[in-house]
Amino acid sequence: MTYLVWKDSMNTGIHVIDNQHKRIVDMINELHEAQQGQEKEAVSNVIEELIDYTLSHFAFEETLMEDAQYQFSRAHKKIHELFIRRVEQYRTRFEQGEDVGDQLKELLSRWLINHICNDDVDYVKSVRRNMHELLEDKGWLSGAMKRFFG
Repeated sequence: MTYLVWKDSMNTGIHVIDNQHKRIVDMINELHEAQQGQEKEAVSNVIEELIDYTLSHFAFEETLMEDAQYQFSRAHKKIHELFIRRVEQYRTRFEQGEDVGDQLKELLSRWLINHICNDDVDYVKSVRRNMHELLEDKGWLSGAMKRFFG
């Protein structure tokens, strides 16, 4: 049974970001399934993957915001840092033998939806404009293509 369902209202309109968010939703559901099967090792693996993936997603998102010169990128990064500290506390508690799966799922679900619909929506306009400008800059694009693909 699915714990969290992706809704179109959660889309930012930035395809790569939406796909990353959807992957986080999938991992929350994987955590739920591992819990249902009472597989401690599977729960541990999903928690580790969730944390690692979320960290890389945050880094990617922060880079997009900085490249777009989004005026609130430092504040957004601070929100990410606070969330990471909180999730790290759950990981530590889990490693010490505490069953934190339900609490972690609840936190991740509430936080993710709130963050996407409230915090992430604020940077979308800046990032999309920057992405559009980069794609229109034929000199930049052709130079990048030559560097990466010869």
